[in-house]
Amino acid sequence: MKNKTTAIMTSVLLALSNTAIAEECYGIVLAGENDCATSLNVCAGHSLEDGQVDAYIDMPSGLCEKLVGGSLKPK
Repeated sequence: MKNKTTAIMTSVLLALSNTAIAEECYGIVLAGENDCATSLNVCAGHSLEDGQVDAYIDMPSGLCEKLVGGSLKPK
């Protein structure tokens, strides 16, 4: 039963994440976890430090500015 519930919840979350409008959230990314190039590197996954102000990850619209350090624009 637990596996069935987990599978259902995973499906629901995937469906919601695919339909939600994503926005770029800067300043909260862990080192090496960014979604795109920054001013200091040319590839995703190569941010140099946690919280790098010009590195971003995509997340559901409306969530970024609720996070400490989150910004919709690079600083």
